[in-house]
Amino acid sequence: MAGRPAAHPEVLCSLQPGRTSEVIMKPPHHVALLLFFCTSLLLCALTPVKAIIWREAEALVNWKASLADADESLGSWSIANSTSLCRWTHITCNSARHIRELDLTDATLNGTLDDFDFSAFPHLDKLTLCNNSLYGTIPAGIGNLTSLVVLQIVSNPSLRGAIPRSIWQLKHLTVLELVHLGLDDTLPEEVGNLTILEELDLGSVTLTGSIPLTMGMLMKLRFLSLEGNNLTGSIPLEIGNMTELQEMHFSDNYLEGQLPGTTTHLRKLQDLFLSDNQLGGHIVPKLGNSSHLDTVAIAHNNFTGPFPSSICIGGALRIIIAGYNGFTSLHRHIFQNCTALQSVDFTANNIVADLKDCFGEHLGLPRTMVFSQNHLYGTLLTDRGEAFFCNYTNLNILDLSNNALYGGLSKCFWDLKRLALVDLSSNSFSGVVPFSRTCEDRLYYLHLANNHFEGTFPLGLEKCKNLITLDLGGNNFSGTIPSWVSKSFPRLKFLRLSSNMFDGTIPHQILQFRHLQLLDLSKNKFIGSIPDDFTNFTGMVHEQTNIDFIDADHYMHIEQIQIVWKNADHVYIIMRAGMAGIDLSGNSLSQEIPNGLTTLLGLRYLNLSGNHLSGSVPRDIGNLVLLEALDLSQNQLSGEIPPSFVDLKSMSTLNLSSNGLSGRIPMGSQLQTLVDPSIYSNNPGLCGFPLKDCELINVDRKWNNPCRR
Repeated sequence: MAGRPAAHPEVLCSLQPGRTSEVIMKPPHHVALLLFFCTSLLLCALTPVKAIIWREAEALVNWKASLADADESLGSWSIANSTSLCRWTHITCNSARHIRELDLTDATLNGTLDDFDFSAFPHLDKLTLCNNSLYGTIPAGIGNLTSLVVLQIVSNPSLRGAIPRSIWQLKHLTVLELVHLGLDDTLPEEVGNLTILEELDLGSVTLTGSIPLTMGMLMKLRFLSLEGNNLTGSIPLEIGNMTELQEMHFSDNYLEGQLPGTTTHLRKLQDLFLSDNQLGGHIVPKLGNSSHLDTVAIAHNNFTGPFPSSICIGGALRIIIAGYNGFTSLHRHIFQNCTALQSVDFTANNIVADLKDCFGEHLGLPRTMVFSQNHLYGTLLTDRGEAFFCNYTNLNILDLSNNALYGGLSKCFWDLKRLALVDLSSNSFSGVVPFSRTCEDRLYYLHLANNHFEGTFPLGLEKCKNLITLDLGGNNFSGTIPSWVSKSFPRLKFLRLSSNMFDGTIPHQILQFRHLQLLDLSKNKFIGSIPDDFTNFTGMVHEQTNIDFIDADHYMHIEQIQIVWKNADHVYIIMRAGMAGIDLSGNSLSQEIPNGLTTLLGLRYLNLSGNHLSGSVPRDIGNLVLLEALDLSQNQLSGEIPPSFVDLKSMSTLNLSSNGLSGRIPMGSQLQTLVDPSIYSNNPGLCGFPLKDCELINVDRKWNNPCRR
């Protein structure tokens, strides 16, 4: 060591802090002073950087330790691994090795933010907490993230309380997303402080109160969503100041008043979502001023008057969802420039118009056309006998139900390659359903009910192999049900042929439908016995849950079918929890009720009334534990009500009247709630609650017998 040269100053300054003790040879006094000076400078230069990095690591590790259950992906977060901070999961660093982004999307963080030291991250410009199982509140300390540009706290519904006011002081924010949280707050005027904000999403966080006028100060905003809250009051005029706005989502609130005229200033607007509010009045005539307007969704409001004729002036409009309002008319040239239009829904308005005015010659290739529950009139056929929209080869949904349309149909219906749903029910269509040798595979749902169609069961349907719903009820169809129905419709779930003039026996092939959940053959002229082999009716053996709906370019169309449910006409929404039922009422069926019916454990209603059925009620009827409605009235049934009746614990509607039943009515907790005696009337031999007590009946019989006086 004696021969080791003295260290030069530049060498000494390059030593790492805390490592000077490694120098073995004691330097001369002047060199020691120089070493101390250089080391001090080095510590002053490096320690703040290292200290900040150390503090960032320590803050994350301490927060992780406070969580009740941390995700496995946080395994790299440890003090021992702090020198590799920038390689920790969910972290992105800047060039100076400070944490710039913290993205914890889908990481399980079962805990709170209370112990998160926000002040330890002065360089953080993006924080994402999405789908993490966080609870508690958002601490006010979040305002210490003074460099924050993007803040996203999404899908943590157990985060409650107020939005910290400190968030509105983060003036570098360009993106603020607080979505699907359990917050309980109003939207304060301070929101106007965020003047460089480009995206603001406060959807489904239970905001109350009104939209502040200062919202108009966000003049760089491109995306605005306040949907799914409890906001009240009107949409402020100042909304028109946000001239960069491309998307406005205000659906699912309690907003009222008119759509402000300043909306026409939003010339870059692409998507306008106002559905499910209480907005009213006339729509701004120049709503279509934006040449970029793509989607207008204003359903379930109180808008009235004519629908604005300029809606397609920009030529870009694809989707109009305007159902459940009070619109009264459509200008005959309203769709003149709608060359891009794909989906149209005016369900349940008061529109009076010739159908042809709703299908302009310049209309594009629409996928969804829904005009149900209006006052449309006219015919579908042109002078050449073809339907005028049969050139719409992209048509996916056609719903013209509940109008005043008339005339016949064209066979081109079966040739539209993308057509999935046709609903022409509740009009005045007539004639024979035309025959076609083809039926495209995408036709799933066909509703022709409540018209004046005639002839035999439509032969053109034999090729419709993928039908799920077939509703021909309420027409003048006649003849027998063809034996090929179950083979041709292997996916069928809902078959309704009620209120026609079908006759003959019920073919045994009808029991081959493996997925059938609804069979309605009521009010026809069927004779003979009810087929007995229900082993293939697997769709009714178990409780059903339906998720059937039509999705055309992200627009969901809800399918409905009319049934008689608990003695009343009921419009059943098919996509709800599964309904399994059989209705054979109002025919001339005879012989006994088949025992096989008691194996259909998923049945919720069974109606065999108004026939000539005889024999006894099946003794295993109590197996149908989900049965809510049972009607066996107006038959010739005899014998006692089987004891298993007490097992029908879901029963709320019952009718056994006008038969020849006798004996004591079984006692059961659910049966005791059925207190109307008329459900057992015209069965002279029945006794017990809610009819007369059986003992009193016996006394009356003895007294009225002259041989026993």
